[in-house]
Amino acid sequence: MNFVLNGQLKHFEGDPDLPLLTYLRQHEGIISPKDGCSPQAACGCCAVDLNGKAVLSCVTPMKKADGGQVTTTEGLGEYRQRVFAHAFVATGGIQCGFCIPGMVMQANALINRQPQPNRDEITRALTPHLCRCTGYKKIVDAIEVAAGAIWHEEEVPQPVTPGHVGDRHPKYDSYSAVLGQRPYVDDIQIEGMLHGALRFSDYPRARVRRLDTTAASQVPGVLRIVTAADVPGRRHVGLIQQDWPLMVAVGEETRYIGDVLAEVVAETEQAARLAATKIEVDYEVLAPLTDPFEALRPDAPQLHPAGNVLDSTIIKRGDLQAAQRASAFISSDRYQTQRIEHGYMEPEAAIAYPEEDGLTVLSQSQGVYEDRTQIAALMGLPEEQIRVILVPNGGGFGGKEDLSVQGHAALIAYLLRRPVKVKLTRDESIRMHPKRHPMVLDYRVGCDAAGKLTFVQARIIGDSGAYASVGAKVLERAAGHATGAYHVPVADIEAVAVYTNNVPCGAMRGFGVNQAAFAIEGCIDDLCQQGGFDRWQFRYDNAITEGSMTATGQVIEGGAGLRATLLAVEDEFRAARFAGLACGIKNTGIGNGVTDASRVRISVLAADRIVVDHGWTEMGQGVHTVALQTLCTETGVDPSIVEMRVDTASGQEAGMTTASRATSLVGNAMIDAARKLRADLDQTGGRLDSLVGRAYEGSWRVEWTTPVKAATTTSEAPERIATHYSYSYATQLVILDDDGQIAKIVAAHDAGKIFNPTLFEGQVEGSLHMGLGYAISEDLPMEGGYFKSTRLRQCGILRAKEMPEIEVIGVEVADPYGPYGAKGVGEIGLVPTAGAVANALCQFDGVRRTRLPMALPKRAR
Repeated sequence: MNFVLNGQLKHFEGDPDLPLLTYLRQHEGIISPKDGCSPQAACGCCAVDLNGKAVLSCVTPMKKADGGQVTTTEGLGEYRQRVFAHAFVATGGIQCGFCIPGMVMQANALINRQPQPNRDEITRALTPHLCRCTGYKKIVDAIEVAAGAIWHEEEVPQPVTPGHVGDRHPKYDSYSAVLGQRPYVDDIQIEGMLHGALRFSDYPRARVRRLDTTAASQVPGVLRIVTAADVPGRRHVGLIQQDWPLMVAVGEETRYIGDVLAEVVAETEQAARLAATKIEVDYEVLAPLTDPFEALRPDAPQLHPAGNVLDSTIIKRGDLQAAQRASAFISSDRYQTQRIEHGYMEPEAAIAYPEEDGLTVLSQSQGVYEDRTQIAALMGLPEEQIRVILVPNGGGFGGKEDLSVQGHAALIAYLLRRPVKVKLTRDESIRMHPKRHPMVLDYRVGCDAAGKLTFVQARIIGDSGAYASVGAKVLERAAGHATGAYHVPVADIEAVAVYTNNVPCGAMRGFGVNQAAFAIEGCIDDLCQQGGFDRWQFRYDNAITEGSMTATGQVIEGGAGLRATLLAVEDEFRAARFAGLACGIKNTGIGNGVTDASRVRISVLAADRIVVDHGWTEMGQGVHTVALQTLCTETGVDPSIVEMRVDTASGQEAGMTTASRATSLVGNAMIDAARKLRADLDQTGGRLDSLVGRAYEGSWRVEWTTPVKAATTTSEAPERIATHYSYSYATQLVILDDDGQIAKIVAAHDAGKIFNPTLFEGQVEGSLHMGLGYAISEDLPMEGGYFKSTRLRQCGILRAKEMPEIEVIGVEVADPYGPYGAKGVGEIGLVPTAGAVANALCQFDGVRRTRLPMALPKRAR
């Protein structure tokens, strides 16, 4: 076969059915087409141009390229590369960046055949593509800008700002990511690197009697098959409870179909994967326990030594019986939410290699220091012998908190003293990593005749699946936010996380608060209907303000911005015929009596080079940009000379990057360090060359919060309850058209000080995309411990053409402790969405929705 690749003639004599994606990445070393779902043809990350048409290279065989022309972003030419890169950066059309090169190639093909496409044409062209970060709006903006520039043969100006807080500063290190040239883990190749593949359990619950690796060992290229017996240290991992085996040993029970039984090491990935299929397992198959209510029965099989209750949170405040008697109206119902897939575009991958007496791991995780702790325990090594370097990832949303392939790669590298890569296919990723909790929420909510809330009673059961992950904290957070964004004088709440033989459930954007918000907001609209209350006024009257209490009894001392968000949407709410309101509150992941800390170091390496070391994961949300803008605000240094680095060798320890906590923690630590640099700059007249070789350390600690359980269930509750120190607030308005379809979402979000309006808007738009999918389309059902499908296309993630009009309104009510008053925005963005959709639909047809996902009415013909 002969064809032209990026202007160069190529000759290929291999398998004519080899996927073009495999050829480009493995034979040519071209990394811009990304492997997001191969070979499902569901995500569009691998799109390239073939003979003037964008095609999905993961399902395009090489024989189709014969005699043709193949173009990737590398072959676009310098002018178009600049135009696309600057357009995406300027508009904020890039977050994690993993999906963007494929969209660039789709956009380029569209512009070639339709030089001035309108927004509808752009949106339709993006149908083969998924993005989990942006909500598509800014991607469409970027393509529209690029098309206009190309039509007029103009440049798109590269956005330049001083990098101060409040500026629309370009996202850090995003130019190369637009074109696919910033490497993710799977793009990295190391000479002599081996490949690992995992053998998963065939059954959700079975005792492993015997592993037969004879046939697998005979596959050419296989070097070793590693089992549980080969783990030199502690075999079980976990962020809070170490109950999750890296591999299940012979004689033990599997607990879900994502359990790993063995790993194959081979010279090529293909050989490793083939051999993994040839490992034969003799099982004693056991009946799986898949219903959390069944798991709570006294006679249920015990899936873990301590039983099937992972954890429970109980909150009791006030006299429930008296509050019920004082209630003029009571809403009571059962709300049910579903399991969903994170759907980040980059599947899991890790590379590990030996270094002197230890290991180095290239990780895409949400917490490299947590990785280090768990890998060191697996290897039986001190932590200082494990180095974990962050490779910015292609989306996380909580799903990359738990250790996954990092431990397997580290073990192989440790045993064979060779570099190794272990990565998951999309099917394996869906099978293995934790999901959003399905919950059953039984709610009773009361109000008096004047429309003031009197009590909330809630019983919440969450299916936490096979292992702990952070399921205990998710249910604790659901309980701690069970009264929503409202002051409720009496609370009686119990939330239980239950072990089953389903896939583990752990952290996902919203962290249990989405589920509680769906329930409380449905009850509030029901109370309004019963009592004839105005839905907006009811929320305004009951909103948390300074001096109000959260579910845990914490008195909010400052920064309560809910009423400001309600005011921001009032006019549109009153003007709409069919409209649903919902409000939200979300802590920013800091508190619960745990000491939260962040450290940073600013090193002046040259007059034109500053390196910042911190411990937080860049996964599209912009934590590097937050750190950069804080530094520039405090010191006035040129943002173009600043480099961000996350490497455990620097010692800048940090916890898990979740819930916008990194904004608060790295921001305050950076202020501390940057002000020391500023003082020295003042002494040198602003000359950095006089400070070369100096380093400035900064830190921020939060150690005054109280555990939820200590605050609410003991007789020795602290005088001042402060389960969290920073909360975000939001109101969302969903407007339906005359057919009951979603025409517009208005999202007013109080983020305290908005660091970067472009990134703020993008975070909220992306959250709305995820929240709307959660409300109307997304689901990941299991039956008997098995997924009904592991196809990304079946997960219900919305495409660009399915997104309604979005209006984002920024509200700034300063947080007393946040850097410059900043709060979180990443999680609060989708807390109210499902409730707002449900309430809008009820206004349309009078039917109260209590189960997710909700079907939209059929369009009238």
